Amino acid sequence: MNRVMRRYGLSCCIVAVCLMAADGADVAAPEGQAAARPEMDFTDRDYGGAFAKDPDVVKFGGRYLLYYSTRLADRRFAVGIAESRDLVAWTKVGEVRPDARYDRRGLAAPAALVHEGRVHLFYQTYGQGRLDAICHAVSEDGVRFERNPTNPIFRPMGDWNAGRAIDAEVFLDGETALLYCATRDPDMKRQMLVVATAPTAAGFVRESWTQRCDAAILAPELPWETACVEAPAVLKRDGRFYMFYAGGYNNNPQQIGVAVSDDGLSWKRVSDQPLLPNGLPESWNHSESGHPGVFTDDDGAQYLFFQGNDDNGATWYLSKMRLRWRDGLPYLVRPGDGHEFHLSLP
Repeated sequence: MNRVMRRYGLSCCIVAVCLMAADGADVAAPEGQAAARPEMDFTDRDYGGAFAKDPDVVKFGGRYLLYYSTRLADRRFAVGIAESRDLVAWTKVGEVRPDARYDRRGLAAPAALVHEGRVHLFYQTYGQGRLDAICHAVSEDGVRFERNPTNPIFRPMGDWNAGRAIDAEVFLDGETALLYCATRDPDMKRQMLVVATAPTAAGFVRESWTQRCDAAILAPELPWETACVEAPAVLKRDGRFYMFYAGGYNNNPQQIGVAVSDDGLSWKRVSDQPLLPNGLPESWNHSESGHPGVFTDDDGAQYLFFQGNDDNGATWYLSKMRLRWRDGLPYLVRPGDGHEFHLSLP
């Protein structure tokens, strides 16, 4: 029990609730029984197996739209699109496929935002190593997208990185768009984060972006982050920026941490422990809780979406938890049993 408490940063009474919960994001199933599934339990089975990663959600046209990475029959990556009326049950309604010259090997890791009555989608090319870059597309209906003619719109510069850009996140702060993405060091071993800005009115074209860092704004330093910090998801609350990020490569395990910033450019961790760890043995997300996406509904309710699996990546599922705040800090509430995940503070 003490080892579990140290790992999760929880008090004894909370750990006890965690281990007895019925609807578990991190609860081991009794021997001989299947692991409990979460309330939202979405995957894409269109091409055999179960594969849905990298979730991001917006509300548009009176319904919720979920954008995620999927894998086609030819093994290339594409962006899947699903819709929902309740944020729990999702129906696939479309795809953005790798049809352009620059993304023909694949595209993935979508980040969506609604701006001026349209859905803007930022995504990465896939399968090009150091040449992978961030692209942009726009849609009138949230399903059919037209690519930005200046694609790819961003790759980082500087001898401290490999020039690769993946896992885009774009946050609009007044008249400024902030683009966050992950890159790697020149040896392509350590994953870290970069930021660029552009005037929102410029239309997200390639020429509008200015890189705002000459070193990583967040790089792996903590044991649980291993050699990877990626998948930033950003919101603003009470004048401060909060970033939910993934630490650790896939199934390493990947877990979700939190950083904070006063200007959106310089970041520091809130805790040296993850907010959302991977699950205990035999739970549905034992291999990881990864790649966060944050969503704020019309009524102010906030949610953290994430990916997980229990078979080291043979399958991938998407789920969510309610995001709440106390004393200026985020915490998560698991549907079903109300179990809370809090940051472990120094």
